[in-house]
Amino acid sequence: MLELKGLIKKYHVFPAVNKVSFAVGPSEILGYLGPNGAGKSTTIKILAGLLKPTEGEILFNGRNINKNIYDFKKRLGYVPEESEIYPHLSAYDYLLLVGRLRRIPEDILHEKIIQFMKLFGLSEDMHAAISSFSKGMIQKVLITSALLHDPEILLLDEPLSGLDVTTGLVIKDLLQKLAGEGKIIIYSSHVLEVVEKICTRVIIIHKGEVVADDSVENLRSLMKLPSLEKIFSQLVVREDTRGIAQKMVAAMKTST
Repeated sequence: MLELKGLIKKYHVFPAVNKVSFAVGPSEILGYLGPNGAGKSTTIKILAGLLKPTEGEILFNGRNINKNIYDFKKRLGYVPEESEIYPHLSAYDYLLLVGRLRRIPEDILHEKIIQFMKLFGLSEDMHAAISSFSKGMIQKVLITSALLHDPEILLLDEPLSGLDVTTGLVIKDLLQKLAGEGKIIIYSSHVLEVVEKICTRVIIIHKGEVVADDSVENLRSLMKLPSLEKIFSQLVVREDTRGIAQKMVAAMKTST
């Protein structure tokens, strides 16, 4: 069980995350939703150990992760929103580096890299510099690096970004299989349709605060709305989206 208790992260005096509390257990895929600037990526980075919270604590199986952060990180797989990767390395060398840092035995590591690159269709490109890769190819490398050590917890921040449709479907099926094996999965995304299909539970965050925490089915029933998109719009969208779209069309047609 992974628990966040009263998590606050301030930049200067402004809270990017404000008193966020929730728990996620084994076999659960938790969708973590919110508009840009809501605090999603900040929360994920705190969970990944990349940022320290201003207040609050994170517990894993009842123990504060800061008491042994190294042990916690060994159990963690993380796909960041931004491609934080060494562009001068080849995909193979980058994954070799990641696997060695994870202390995966050399012969097993080599075999894992070969298998993942083949399954992702990167066998012919894995020795090329990552700087020559497309966004989708880099995303496949990042996903591989998060999965190499068979983690107990997966933190995914916009994991389908740049991926083709087929690979996106593979990742959706993969996450459901991993949840079936008892993994804890937190899936942060803007793509509501995907979250609605694969997540067992959804948290919606707005201006750093949790505004909804329930299954999609229960949220639909409680709010009497047909889809997660409608629920999201009702809770966090304050703009007249149709009106803005109409003004954009008008701006396009304005004579120069």
